[in-house]
Amino acid sequence: MKIYQSRIFEKAVTKISKPGKKVLDEEIKKIVDNPFLGNEKKGDLSKVFVHKFKVKTTQYPLAYRVHEEALELIMIGPHENYYRDLKNYLDK
Repeated sequence: MKIYQSRIFEKAVTKISKPGKKVLDEEIKKIVDNPFLGNEKKGDLSKVFVHKFKVKTTQYPLAYRVHEEALELIMIGPHENYYRDLKNYLDK
């Protein structure tokens, strides 16, 4: 399965600490093994899955889409204004 990253995802990953990146890599491997691990959103965010995980005490939602043989990592970040920003990004 090929994995693609959006620009907003790439920028957000640079702000995560090294231990956080290790946790992120493990969570991405879990998603590759089971693409429907996250919760599928409805309405404006249909066909987008969100998987939540914690790094120390901070919870990070990870938004992704599953295509035929590809996984598109859309956005990661703290929960504050997350869904609003995700919707704005997908509308562009």
